[in-house]
Amino acid sequence: SLFAKENLSRMSEHQLSLYDRLINEPSNDWDIYYWVTEAKPPPAEFEHEVMAMLREFAKNKNREQRLRQPDLEYLFE
Repeated sequence: SLFAKENLSRMSEHQLSLYDRLINEPSNDWDIYYWVTEAKPPPAEFEHEVMAMLREFAKNKNREQRLRQPDLEYLFE
């Protein structure tokens, strides 16, 4: 995702661990969407700094066009 492309390289090991759990443990991706867009509160174990980062990213305050996923450059190296 765009969030991953822009943030993973500068995240701490702790943040990466939180991110990994967040994207892999919930059984429904729609749950993550609702939590990030603040339509529903996340369970306590997912209310952390990475969730805050995702929420801020989702607000898109700079009104960037986010119409497509980033290219997977590593596939072309």
